[in-house]
Amino acid sequence: MDLGKESSSDMALLDGILTPFQIANDSDLIPILQQIQKEYGYLPPDVLLEVSKKTGIPASRIYGVVTFYEQFHLEPHGRHTIRCCRGTACHVKNGSELIDAISRYLGVGPGKTTEDMRFTFETVACLGTCFLAPVIMVNNDYYGHLSASKIKDILESYS
Repeated sequence: MDLGKESSSDMALLDGILTPFQIANDSDLIPILQQIQKEYGYLPPDVLLEVSKKTGIPASRIYGVVTFYEQFHLEPHGRHTIRCCRGTACHVKNGSELIDAISRYLGVGPGKTTEDMRFTFETVACLGTCFLAPVIMVNNDYYGHLSASKIKDILESYS
């Protein structure tokens, strides 16, 4: 992601976010980024550059934090996020079939968002629910002991 890329994000939102952080420092960065993502739905590059200018936190530091933590997104995300576990327990119980079924249903692969912005599809190393293997998570809802044939019904319930 090119932080120098120009776009037309609403900077008025940013001013409201930064107001409580009159003199921002590195310890304020994560809460600032969380609030920006909550307001914009992701972290627009032009907004991150403006954060750097207004707080004095170097853009390289901001980018380092954004790319280190999986909670932050540099691209717009869909209304619903699907996370498919690819950990060992899920793998041995044919979890790769779930990845294939989700990709077929959505028409996009892992790491992508559907054109209609309905879903973002991610694979993760572990969801921490091995007893449910194979498992997916849609937003905050877990679906376990799955087979590829159940994917369509689950995803259609998120209209």
